[in-house]
Amino acid sequence: MSRKKVLLVDDVHLILELEKAFLKGLPVDILVAHNGAEALEIARRELPDLIYLDLNMPVMDGPTCCRALKSDPATMGIPVVMVTTAGREQDELLCRTSGCDDYLSKPINNKVFLEKGRKLIADFERRKQRYKYSADVQFLENGEPRYGLIADISKEGLFMAIPHDALPDDPVDLAFSLPHDGKNILVTAR
Repeated sequence: MSRKKVLLVDDVHLILELEKAFLKGLPVDILVAHNGAEALEIARRELPDLIYLDLNMPVMDGPTCCRALKSDPATMGIPVVMVTTAGREQDELLCRTSGCDDYLSKPINNKVFLEKGRKLIADFERRKQRYKYSADVQFLENGEPRYGLIADISKEGLFMAIPHDALPDDPVDLAFSLPHDGKNILVTAR
């Protein structure tokens, strides 16, 4: 089975890193672009199997890029998932009228992100499954205790949901326990 190519397009580095993390462990090659013009060039050259395309970017925005992709015979068959700001109906309409195959809203949920990929291309599955585990987690942020929820966990790491915005790449000290032994696990993460 040949590896699929997935093109991630966003001008925000943190979003690209998050999307890359969602794809970690999948049998895919990841391509990255920072605006629509760059995405169009890469798509025409590499012919990816799937594109996650941000709506609002400099140089060329997502809808303009999507219309160009869908009007080019070489790229018109590539599925495009537009990524937009949550709760903005005009953005959703703009996504639909640009010709995209699907869309999702920020903040991006990893399960929804992967579901969209599974619907649009075959063989878009993890090689290593994440363990479905939910638990409370405590962490320190600027010396203050905060609380969140572990969404799932694997040998490579865990996803944590917290009820407020955190700064990207800020180190945090986490404390949680696993069900098999109940011992507290203390780690530093970002």
